[in-house]
Amino acid sequence: MKQAGDARGTVREFFRTSIWQQDELRSLVDGPWLQINVTETRRGAVRGLHAEAMNKLVGVVSGQAMGIYLDTREGSPTYGAVHTCTLEKGTQVFVPRGVGNGFQSLSDETQYLYCFDDEWRPGMPGTAYTPLSPDLRIEWTIPVDPDDPAQISTKDRDAPVWTAPER
Repeated sequence: MKQAGDARGTVREFFRTSIWQQDELRSLVDGPWLQINVTETRRGAVRGLHAEAMNKLVGVVSGQAMGIYLDTREGSPTYGAVHTCTLEKGTQVFVPRGVGNGFQSLSDETQYLYCFDDEWRPGMPGTAYTPLSPDLRIEWTIPVDPDDPAQISTKDRDAPVWTAPER
């Protein structure tokens, strides 16, 4: 995406409809973004691993994070694959419905932006797995204490454990 800067700082484009409509990913999204959320997360804290039945465009507004993505779509050629990457300003990731999304804040505070093509609601279709599942083989940048609620919520810690598919 484009960005411009001057002595005051930077203006960074996060999303533009005209570019999105020309992109092949546009065919995967039913309509415009219906909800946009920003989380503010402290260093070392983990959020996710949630795979709701909606597409997401995620990115970091400030700070830095380790993004974690798990393909939970049975029948997908990448079913069970885990991908991690460093997210910083200017990096966006498209997360298709059924792919788990999570992250760990690597900065004192990370602002993580979520664009959803559906409105989030309790009990909506989807799955969640604990990001601490051993089969994910995530090498945490900052060690995670599962008993520290400042690092992981009880809900995320106690979510079902992901078991890698037989290959």
